[in-house]
Amino acid sequence: MHDLKVEIEQEEDGRWIAEVTNLPGVMTYGRTQDEAMAKVQALALRVVADRLEHGEAGPDLLSISFAAA
Repeated sequence: MHDLKVEIEQEEDGRWIAEVTNLPGVMTYGRTQDEAMAKVQALALRVVADRLEHGEAGPDLLSISFAAA
């Protein structure tokens, strides 16, 4: 199983930013912590699906889970 580590924090302007640290470029903003988390998980799954479709994913991405860092 491959854990995708999510770091989440609140910006000075009040928005929340969430990033999957082990998938470069997977970062989203949300008005709430829950919204940012939902968006980053959805984006991460799209990135993983794209990698699987193009044969770029190793076997570790066949089973994934999200863990807050």
